[in-house]
Amino acid sequence: MIRANGVCLHVSDSGEQHLPVLVFANSLGTDFRSWDRVAAHYSGKFRILRYDMRGHGLSEYPDGPYSIDDLVADLDQLLAALGITSAVVVGLSVGGLVAQGLAALRPGLVRAAVLSNTAAKVGTAEMWSQRIAAIETGGIASLSEPILERWFSTAFRQSRPEELSGWRAMLTRTTREGYIGICHALAGADLTASTAKLKLPVLVIAGSEDGSTPPDLVRGTAELIEGARFTLIEGVGHIPCVEAPEAFCAAVDTFLEEHSLV
Repeated sequence: MIRANGVCLHVSDSGEQHLPVLVFANSLGTDFRSWDRVAAHYSGKFRILRYDMRGHGLSEYPDGPYSIDDLVADLDQLLAALGITSAVVVGLSVGGLVAQGLAALRPGLVRAAVLSNTAAKVGTAEMWSQRIAAIETGGIASLSEPILERWFSTAFRQSRPEELSGWRAMLTRTTREGYIGICHALAGADLTASTAKLKLPVLVIAGSEDGSTPPDLVRGTAELIEGARFTLIEGVGHIPCVEAPEAFCAAVDTFLEEHSLV
């Protein structure tokens, strides 16, 4: 547990200290366990830092609403507390917005970024306001089924019911305050201008069955960034690091090797 930006964050910091650093930022409604299989793939090659975003997992949830700047500052100060001055940052969904924001704020810190199932702007303020109102009325459980349909492909939901139950439990156990706080951050986040100015190696990943950030939205963000590589993983939804970790890691491996980041 590390206090950063006034918030006590639950952190996993593994691997030899001299290795290059790989940072993972999770999506709305999940915690850092969503990266388990990917982290295992990179064990021994990187120092791996994962953390539960504020209001998620075991991290604290300060009073909301939050802004994307708050979430970026959480990660920036967490890295500073750990003495990390150079890292490849991998962000999923809102974690991808955090990665974009940190790359713009600290270009000397972020060596490269992997932006998975995300965009410079996700949804509209009206859409997020409707989500917040629904959760305030019925709780996260009331929206769990449509959320899971966006997270995972039909094939995953039908063939892996035990895993689906686990991810449903993770989603519904997320604190209401933390979930709504980050909904507010997403409602107010538009990083189009700063993301278009990024000058670093970037891999952008989309899932063909993603109902939260459809491939065209994700591709549009890739097109904002000079030299960014876009990869579409077929047959997966919003969380390919869970649904298809082998394909996810294969795409990231190619990117890391191309830019001599391993």
